[in-house]
Amino acid sequence: MARPGHGRNRRSLEEDEDEEVEDPVDAMILRTGCAVQHQELQECMAARQDWRHCQPQVRAFGECMARRQRAEE
Repeated sequence: MARPGHGRNRRSLEEDEDEEVEDPVDAMILRTGCAVQHQELQECMAARQDWRHCQPQVRAFGECMARRQRAEE
């Protein structure tokens, strides 16, 4: 009997390694045209571990997304 959390078989693990599955959030951000700003924000968050220290990146990403939203209206 399989232990909980180990329901995946060897074949599915190998398939995952062969195919890079695109994250739906990453795909959505790429479509907005704000991927660079998002990446910079992610890098700052990883380095600083506190969004309050990343306010320039937060603002840049927010402004980019707002421009995209206005363009769609």
